[in-house]
Amino acid sequence: MTSGPPEAARLLPWTGTDGKPCYLIGDGTGFLSRIADDTELAQLDLASELLDQATRILIARAWTAGEIHLLALQLTESLREVKRIAESRGGRLPPPEDDAGVHRPSEPHPLRRP
Repeated sequence: MTSGPPEAARLLPWTGTDGKPCYLIGDGTGFLSRIADDTELAQLDLASELLDQATRILIARAWTAGEIHLLALQLTESLREVKRIAESRGGRLPPPEDDAGVHRPSEPHPLRRP
């Protein structure tokens, strides 16, 4: 019996009840993977709409402190979700290759804090 490469854990676009990250191990074609894909798409659509709303509010220059506070809260949550999606998708990319086409061992991302 031969086994293929181990499957990478996918960071899901939601957290558990205690705020800890949720992961899925699989081939990316199952029911839960499709729900995660749909959730990511909805989160990215919402982020796009929120950016449009923020642009309109800031251009109008007629906002209250409460509106700006709410906007900041919504943008913060949306950015957190988009960051999680980026980390999840980045974690599923194949390892980088050097100039000779050889896979290099995993290296820390230059912009990610240890």
